[in-house]
Amino acid sequence: MNKMISNIVFTKNRPLQLEAYLDSLYRYFPAEIIKTYIIYKVELFTEEYESLFRKFPDCVIVKETDFHSDFMRILSDVDTKYILFGIDDVVFFDTVNFELIDQIFQKYGENIFGFTLRFSPESLKDGGDIIDEYSVAGEPVYRLNWKQGRTQHTRYPFELCCTFYTTDLVKKVIYGSMNGSSLVKKLFGPSSALIKVFEKTGWKRSTLKRFGYFFSPNTLESWPCRWCRSNSEKLPDYTYFQKLCASAIQVNMVNTTTRNDHDGTDEHTVEVLNDKYKNGYRFDIDYVAEKRPSEPGCGRQYFKLKKCEAQTISKSSD
Repeated sequence: MNKMISNIVFTKNRPLQLEAYLDSLYRYFPAEIIKTYIIYKVELFTEEYESLFRKFPDCVIVKETDFHSDFMRILSDVDTKYILFGIDDVVFFDTVNFELIDQIFQKYGENIFGFTLRFSPESLKDGGDIIDEYSVAGEPVYRLNWKQGRTQHTRYPFELCCTFYTTDLVKKVIYGSMNGSSLVKKLFGPSSALIKVFEKTGWKRSTLKRFGYFFSPNTLESWPCRWCRSNSEKLPDYTYFQKLCASAIQVNMVNTTTRNDHDGTDEHTVEVLNDKYKNGYRFDIDYVAEKRPSEPGCGRQYFKLKKCEAQTISKSSD
């Protein structure tokens, strides 16, 4: 079967959580149609990450050197119809038949921005959004107009957690949100000598933002999303969905430049969780599937570990 989805995942200091992301993804979506790229920020827990990558040999591992260049190189290589982004603290707990998703894109291609796993009619019932219901292949499918979104989630069209986009649309958004001048990119791109000087003066972020040159997963999400809102007339109107199938379980933080809420305690620091990971503890995907989060982001009440002795990582592991 030909690959249809390029899954581009971002990770830093969370091997235990990344394994849960990959295990849950492949539990609910067929691995044979997915080509996964992992942009891996090398900092802590190298041995654990290397052990994890051996478990998933079909993944393309990109050790981050310059985030902007690394991502753009992957995007230029993508030859699948769809792109699904991923963050290492996301866990899948249900599925939508991918053949159905593909049919929806074919049927509503001119007005579909993306098909998301973040929403369900129940999760949005109190938000005030107008939700339209359709039937595709005998199954109920829903949509909302993100340009008229009433909540912080529904008016946020471009996100890196669990929404399927066409590759053509992703490229349109990414290239559209960046200044296209080769001279500007040479002078003000993330790896330029001038930006390295600006980093010492505190001007780096504001300069890159002005020209749309993202330099991290957070800026890759937020700056193109801002461009989408400012250029909404150039983009399809609707986010389609069927049911909530995945959630970011936010118990720790690895990004220190952008504020992210989390609901963890001292037992959820990346160091503590990595020690657990080395000693055979793994995220309990079954527990999340049983409890079924009702929001696209949730906290520690869904974060459970279980001991798997055969998974213990040691320096002698192959």
